[in-house]
Amino acid sequence: MELLVFDLDGTLLNSRQQITDYTRDTLKLLQQRNIAYTVATGRTLHAARECMRDTHFPLLHVYNNGVVIWNPQSAGYMHHNFLTPDEIESVLEAFATRSPSPFIFTVEPDGSHAVYHAPPQNELCQQYISRFENSDTITTKPLVALHSNAQITNINALGGQAEIAGIYDQLTQQSHLVVYTGGDMYKPNFHWLDIHHSASSKGGAISVLKESLGYERVICFGDSDNDESMFRMADEAYAPANALDEIKALSTQVIGHHDEDGIARFLREYYSL
Repeated sequence: MELLVFDLDGTLLNSRQQITDYTRDTLKLLQQRNIAYTVATGRTLHAARECMRDTHFPLLHVYNNGVVIWNPQSAGYMHHNFLTPDEIESVLEAFATRSPSPFIFTVEPDGSHAVYHAPPQNELCQQYISRFENSDTITTKPLVALHSNAQITNINALGGQAEIAGIYDQLTQQSHLVVYTGGDMYKPNFHWLDIHHSASSKGGAISVLKESLGYERVICFGDSDNDESMFRMADEAYAPANALDEIKALSTQVIGHHDEDGIARFLREYYSL
């Protein structure tokens, strides 16, 4: 038995943050053949919901680069590596003298979800906040209201390349943190930052899935540096043509571009769908 694991951005999604009809139909063909698949993404549960709408992902999902494993059947987390408020003190210090403001994602004591943020400092941050304000699954709260009982899944930031690079350089010195950064593929001239606990990785979370669900093999698909851990643990790993060179170097094979349904076309040939 084997489990297919898909990254979202730059992999299963096209550059418009969509799962195309062709890819959606391919997932249905996998279901009909009882070929198991799931998702492992750097996105939060809430940020992934819209782009996964009208698709069927019945197995456990990996979010926040492996910080949490979500069970869609029980609508709850079965595995997590939260950051504590004490552990993020150094993170907030790194942001204190720079213009990008952090977005801190939490699971509240009552099990609800919240994102804490300072006033938006650029257009993209305002769009980010507006998306959450229009959601019925997460609450937006001011950063000053962050409390000691909050369980922090991850911290994001959006800003100019130099601003983000300065924060990245400072935070990579913290042994309890993993920090990813890159250019925003949907908004040119912006860079993003994602921070979470060092105990978390996609590869580690997928190993939990493999054992708990009883699969013998893992085949994964991804394009960026946060996919490296799952490429190293997978039995087969495939990178779309748009992937980073270092991910291509780790792959079993480089396949089609994410804007050309590369993953879906590969799967139809691989499984003779």
